Amino acid sequence: MFQEQKAAQVAAFFLQREGGRMPHLKLMKLMYLADREAMREHGFPITGDRFVAMPHGPVLSLTLSHIDGDVESSAEGWDSWISDKADHCVEVIRRVDRDALDELSDADIAVLQRVWDTFGSMDKWQIRDYTHDPRHCPEWRDPQGSSHAIRYRDVFRALGMSVAEANAAQAEIEAQSRLARQLSA
Repeated sequence: MFQEQKAAQVAAFFLQREGGRMPHLKLMKLMYLADREAMREHGFPITGDRFVAMPHGPVLSLTLSHIDGDVESSAEGWDSWISDKADHCVEVIRRVDRDALDELSDADIAVLQRVWDTFGSMDKWQIRDYTHDPRHCPEWRDPQGSSHAIRYRDVFRALGMSVAEANAAQAEIEAQSRLARQLSA
């Protein structure tokens, strides 16, 4: 289940590391790679967002909708952390320190820091190209100008799980999402 506040705090973490502002294309790739790495390490994405293959690579669907201003933000959600997109960039608009990132666990922060250490020096085109390379992100397939879903099981398979393991891991994420929806209703 998508966790808007968590997604906003992930974005804020990366934006703060970049000096407060970055191209939304680079931010999206960092966030995708962080969710992917969390799946490798912990079996769950950090944001709970859906993955979609688009012409510029894999994206987090609902996060992109927030960046584009296509959905309304909840209280303490995206709009309270991240500016509207301008000139293809977004900015963090509030203080970012460990206490402020209260939706993120220490394990989440560790994943984000590793992703930043690995990819933070790349520009938006370098990181885009990295996610297009089947040696790095084989779950992404060129949608030929359109888009299509990247299922969690596709990511787990790309990370080396067997079909049965990937299906079980996806089923666990889906069960946790159903439970979270029921508890929030």
